[in-house]
Amino acid sequence: MDNPIIGHVLFDQLEGRTNGPDNEFRWDGEGWVGTDMNKLWFKSEGFVEHGRMTDGDQEALYDRPIPHLRYFDLQAGVRYDLDSDPGRTWGAVGIEGLAPMFFEFAPTFYFNNRGVAGRIEGSYDILLTNRLIAQPQFELNFYSRSDPSRGVGSGLSELDTGLRIRYEFSRKFAPYIGFAYTGQYGAAAGFTRREGGISNDPRFVFGIRLWY
Repeated sequence: MDNPIIGHVLFDQLEGRTNGPDNEFRWDGEGWVGTDMNKLWFKSEGFVEHGRMTDGDQEALYDRPIPHLRYFDLQAGVRYDLDSDPGRTWGAVGIEGLAPMFFEFAPTFYFNNRGVAGRIEGSYDILLTNRLIAQPQFELNFYSRSDPSRGVGSGLSELDTGLRIRYEFSRKFAPYIGFAYTGQYGAAAGFTRREGGISNDPRFVFGIRLWY
């Protein structure tokens, strides 16, 4: 009774993105179940455009607080890239938590027989009022080797960043509007352009943030 099993689910992004001619749907969510010391985390994100799913990333991770590092947890597990492109399985090791000034920060290292990869995510909530909140956010993806079948290049492959302004009718339900920018770099930009895509893509976004 002193260490109950509890759970939490958050969809930080459930949104439409548009640049006028093209529209896409983006999701980014995570959830966990466990105790204060031991949790099982699930993370999922991706895009859907013209009936095709891209950048699909599903992760299952064991999570435990890091001793003497009060606001960070160590996470380790597996990632599977599941979308319309060929799937890839990765081992995953990273940390997630609150940096000074309550900046949410999550660097993760991935590895498989094709090479290594890294992701750095961050976001910060700026309270404009008690209910109106601005959230700048970024995600950087790095790879040691190019993978043309998945459209990723070596080095810095992709940046996804934006600014969203949400209104919290309650802590569990908040619609938002904002701006997002997705960019591919190096070989990844070349793969995108050869398929007729846009390697530098600013878009207006609108969606809802939900948690349970």
